[in-house]
Amino acid sequence: MEYIYAALLLHKAGKEITEDAVSAVLSAAGVEVNDARVKALVAALDGVDIEEAISKAAAAPVAVAAAAPVADGSDEGDKEEEKEEKKEEDNSEAAVAGLGALFM
Repeated sequence: MEYIYAALLLHKAGKEITEDAVSAVLSAAGVEVNDARVKALVAALDGVDIEEAISKAAAAPVAVAAAAPVADGSDEGDKEEEKEEKKEEDNSEAAVAGLGALFM
């Protein structure tokens, strides 16, 4: 998690996110730096628009919550809505799992 925070801190400060910069931030914070994780983070962020990623991440939970069906008492179509809701949840979980690899 601290690796992501270091990258976000560098981004917010307007600095380039490089292996040396991330390592320096982590060292300054007293974190034992794992060079392989730093290298993986920098490689994963290469070409990523961080502002866009932040805005999408902030909007994703709202979009999932808004898609939840409202119970109106009718059983007709409930099964189909539940299938669609489950599919959306699975897609969201898969996206989160992909991002979770950056935190380990």
